[in-house]
Amino acid sequence: MKEEGRAKCGGEALFEDPDYPSEDASLLCDGSTPIARLQEEVTWLRPQEICQTPALFPDNINLAHVKQGLLGDCWFLCACTFLLKNKHLLNKVLPPDQPQWGDSRYRGSFKFSFWQQGHWTEVTIDDRLPCINSTLCFSRCHSPSAFWVALLEKAYAKLHGSYERLWAGQVSEALVDLTGGLVERWSLGDFGSEEEQRPEQDSDQVRRRRLDLNLLHPVKDQCAVSCSTQSSPGGASELGQYHALTVMEWLDVMTVSGSEVRLLRIRNPWGRCCWGGAWIGSGAGWSSVSPVTAVDLQSRVAEGEFWLDETEFLSHFDDVTVGYPISDEGHLKSIYTGNLLTHSHQLAGRWMKGPCAGGSRNSSGYSSNPKFWLKVCERGEVLVSLLQHRKWRNTEKYAQTLLEDSKNTKHQHYQAIALHMWKVEKKRFNLSRMLNKPPCASTHCHAYEREVVLHGDLEPGYYLLIPSTYQPGAEARFLIRVFSSSSTSLSALKSPAPSLPLTTDGEWENTSFSGSWVEGRTAGGSRNFLSHRQNPRFPFTVCDESAVTSGVNVRITLRQSRPDTDLHPIGFHIYKVSQTRQEI
Repeated sequence: MKEEGRAKCGGEALFEDPDYPSEDASLLCDGSTPIARLQEEVTWLRPQEICQTPALFPDNINLAHVKQGLLGDCWFLCACTFLLKNKHLLNKVLPPDQPQWGDSRYRGSFKFSFWQQGHWTEVTIDDRLPCINSTLCFSRCHSPSAFWVALLEKAYAKLHGSYERLWAGQVSEALVDLTGGLVERWSLGDFGSEEEQRPEQDSDQVRRRRLDLNLLHPVKDQCAVSCSTQSSPGGASELGQYHALTVMEWLDVMTVSGSEVRLLRIRNPWGRCCWGGAWIGSGAGWSSVSPVTAVDLQSRVAEGEFWLDETEFLSHFDDVTVGYPISDEGHLKSIYTGNLLTHSHQLAGRWMKGPCAGGSRNSSGYSSNPKFWLKVCERGEVLVSLLQHRKWRNTEKYAQTLLEDSKNTKHQHYQAIALHMWKVEKKRFNLSRMLNKPPCASTHCHAYEREVVLHGDLEPGYYLLIPSTYQPGAEARFLIRVFSSSSTSLSALKSPAPSLPLTTDGEWENTSFSGSWVEGRTAGGSRNFLSHRQNPRFPFTVCDESAVTSGVNVRITLRQSRPDTDLHPIGFHIYKVSQTRQEI
């Protein structure tokens, strides 16, 4: 890879990111994608070295739209397009008023923010961008002097570890990372057999509901919509095995015969039209609407865009991704009703092999999965999502699978997950008896998705949520999120402490202490009383050197010497203290 000299601004050296240097390690993770062939040709240049008057955004906002380069990240670019329609979200990801080129404060760095596992994470990059022959080789704007897309793509690549890790992905994941919101995926394909559709079936097969565009009508101008194809549809002569495109708008148009036709305007991130349907150029479809309507609609088409009707849309694309609208105040708006979901909660959890990774409802250990209480204070619309953390696996085998079939990549990074919910009359209940009843809501099947979503109009009361993986013992971290139109609360259901694993390569060292509670001296009572500190105290030290890296098992038992018929309620607390003398 070629190297450039160290640029300066006003005599000061520009920022060079030590955590994401301009070298092969930032470009590639294992060299298994086509961009590995570029590494000898790539030069890292700053925008002022690429054009004379660089800016983040062009004066004409239509020229700010993304144009995909040599990197297979159409999924990410479709999500970026949504930011241009929502300035408050764009300002969250790319904080405004950052010093740009020509500003005396400019030092060659930019800050971005991405939503990750429940929190916004700041990512700082330098503005050295990968180029070939002084031209951006990855994503760029239609305006050659605008660089917001290229810089955002670099920040996202840094977040993932390399540009190569952005090769193939899901629009749904990028939308969540750029908005902190909620996304659902809908199928445009066949439902499948009746056997596949049984509500209580519990499998690891991916199955989504079929999309009805009428469902989205209350928010059709506010939500993010992207469509994707897994194979070349008849009208899309250039599309490869997987490609994602953006639905810019759709409207119902009156034809000259008095009927209605629904038209959708689609943007291809490649920046060129790839469609050969009835509604492009001088296609036959335009003769069915008035000349005034035809001229108006055709004037809306920018470079890389085309119109198609609903029949073409439903027959030639496989999936639709729908991102929930987000208000200026940060509240989600339901795609089902248009209601603002002004209440939200989130709690982190994890499946751990042994104590709390019980597998699906087909498994005998299902009841050991983590559990959460959802309290609905008044009737309202409620959305509950289960989002799992991604696990990166960088082997040539997985990378090859990624190239062959983008759908299978989810199997390499995610567990098959599902979420079930039961309504209970009170918080004290028989768990086994309840689990024998069908849940009041569920995702029905386990899916290799980063996030699955439940939606419902819930009555007041308590609901038990149980997230699960399909395979027993599968480990992962996850986040439970709740969005609702009415007041709700979310809490984790405390489970009994797991038993300690038995050690087979060592012996237990036993130590015992004797003490007594004496009224007026050492009987201080519980932590609810100021006298608690008068209780007996016993210091002990864990000095096994292996504990530093692998931990050590410690079992502590408190036993009182009284007749079984005259026992006091007892307990103890453990505090970790430094080796220095502590104040009592």
